[in-house]
Amino acid sequence: MILPIAVHGHPVLRQKAKPLAKDHLDFNQFLKDMWATMYRTDGIGLAAPQVGHSLRLFVIDLDVFKDEYPELKGFKKAFINASIEYLPSKSVSLSEGCLSLPGIHKKVKRPNRIRINYQDENFEQHSEEYEGFAARVIQHEYDHLEGKLFIDYLNVFERLLLKRRLNLMMNGKVQAGYEIIRQTK
Repeated sequence: MILPIAVHGHPVLRQKAKPLAKDHLDFNQFLKDMWATMYRTDGIGLAAPQVGHSLRLFVIDLDVFKDEYPELKGFKKAFINASIEYLPSKSVSLSEGCLSLPGIHKKVKRPNRIRINYQDENFEQHSEEYEGFAARVIQHEYDHLEGKLFIDYLNVFERLLLKRRLNLMMNGKVQAGYEIIRQTK
């Protein structure tokens, strides 16, 4: 089932997500729905808060970038109850977009290396290090679990330039190529 996407202004996007238990009702179906929704919206990552569920789960598929980044060949993972450790590295600025902020793309500066501790879809524990593009996408999706959006990293001037668009979005005046969850007042 394709799930609607929560857009900027929806309270779930600003909540710190709750841990996901192995016995969560219909977990396997929810995970399938997350993958289906991500693919249908042409995303490369999707976090549970983006579909209205304050749970510590996100999915990422970076295989589409395998020609540009050969190390991403076959990179398709679910991350459950993750925590990130930022490793010593330079920070890099790259353009980011988000399904919860349709039509907005801005450069965001992020650390280039991370270690992530997480459980996979079988609730087996992992600790892995990533750098470059994979580290960026993981940080972006992880931020959703912490109640953050990429616009939170913009400077005051950049945020002022977006203020009108963000206000329209918060008031439900947004167009996206997918079904959205509008803010409830």
